[in-house]
Amino acid sequence: MRRLFARALLAILLIAAIPLVLVPVYAVPAVHPVSTLMLADHFSFRPMLREWVAIDDVAPVMVYSVMMSEDGQFCRHRGIDWGEMRAVVKEALAGEETRGASTIPMQMVKNLFLWNGRSYLRKGLEAPLALYADAVLSKRRIMEIYLNIVEWDTGVYGIGAASQHYFGRPASELNARQAALLAVTLPAPGTRSPADPSKSLDRLARRVERLASRSGDYVGCLKPAKVS
Repeated sequence: MRRLFARALLAILLIAAIPLVLVPVYAVPAVHPVSTLMLADHFSFRPMLREWVAIDDVAPVMVYSVMMSEDGQFCRHRGIDWGEMRAVVKEALAGEETRGASTIPMQMVKNLFLWNGRSYLRKGLEAPLALYADAVLSKRRIMEIYLNIVEWDTGVYGIGAASQHYFGRPASELNARQAALLAVTLPAPGTRSPADPSKSLDRLARRVERLASRSGDYVGCLKPAKVS
């Protein structure tokens, strides 16, 4: 029993060490991380579309639209939006239906290392991983990785594949309307289509389009550094 326990503990420690080792590796721009969903598709021989696009080659309005749709405080928090998190806990304690409080770093680490589905265990793992990733990686690199691993349709991963899949153009040529539609698709990519939006999706996209156009200092951490 002791030997089995020791082996189980060693296995847990090895699994826990994977993100600790890989996150610093992912800081290297030449490294193109893959998500657990991509790996599942690859090993089950399911069709998959993916084209890595550097953040400098993504239309800025696309980057800003995703931030304003998914995580408006992205540039201001350190991996977790504690204000949103407290609001969700308060709602849960009151017996109300809770809203999502996942930040982009939390979604990134979930896609890279964890699994889909709502569970307290996964949320408990997400939080420290998001704090660690935000401490190690720059905000632009976190956004770059997220944009390239998130699923926009079944088997369609990353902004490069999504922009071609839905609009037949590279990510660098997306306009404000297309960017907003792609951004509001992310919470439910299996049921929302930016190429054929419902009335409710259209309303959400118009709101995100307005927010992105007025984002100003909120997106400061995502703007390229000025070369002197």
